[in-house]
Amino acid sequence: MRPAIQSSTRLHFFAIPMMVFMVAWLLTGCSTSNQFHVTTQVRAINLESQALKASGIAFITPTSVTGQEEDKQALALVFAETLKLARPDLRIVPLSETLGAINSAGFAEEYKQMYEDSRLTGVFSRDILRKVSRVTGVRYLAQLKLGGFQQGLQERWGFLGIRLVETQLTSMRLYLQIWDSENGSIAWEGSQELTASIDTLKNAPISFRIAVEQSAKELISRLP
Repeated sequence: MRPAIQSSTRLHFFAIPMMVFMVAWLLTGCSTSNQFHVTTQVRAINLESQALKASGIAFITPTSVTGQEEDKQALALVFAETLKLARPDLRIVPLSETLGAINSAGFAEEYKQMYEDSRLTGVFSRDILRKVSRVTGVRYLAQLKLGGFQQGLQERWGFLGIRLVETQLTSMRLYLQIWDSENGSIAWEGSQELTASIDTLKNAPISFRIAVEQSAKELISRLP
């Protein structure tokens, strides 16, 4: 029995310092390891840089997949803020100002009907787009579509039955259309799929805001 006790003592003698070393290593390294993988595709139709700078852009109501409806306002807010930082040369009207102008001008019901019709056709009424343009004072209208947003958890590393590192996974699919209110056409469009992971010691997934900011930066960098 005595050799067994000595063997057990040796195991704990080596295991405890090793665990302390690994925890210290994780605290200084893996806890802040972020990785973003993005796939971006854009199509520039007739949007010109000078016209965009001269005429400005306003955000209209985003659309989303079922179950993500509550994220639409936050999506438009974060995207507009990111655009303002990246492109200070543009006049940008955020969604809240657009909606306020529409309501003050008294065509909220027509605006609502435009969205209901677009669910079947994918087309926004040229007449309503012109009205939105008139009350916001800009020519171009940005419409975001949230195709999906998911968060998950994967255990990455443990020691002696203790979970030390988790990999937080986040995925997002985003689509942006820029409409020209003068003729009711799509002047520019882009789509993106983002996958993000972070190795962390805490149960703190990558937030919706961070995912939107990263997606926005990638799409905005492709604008003329």
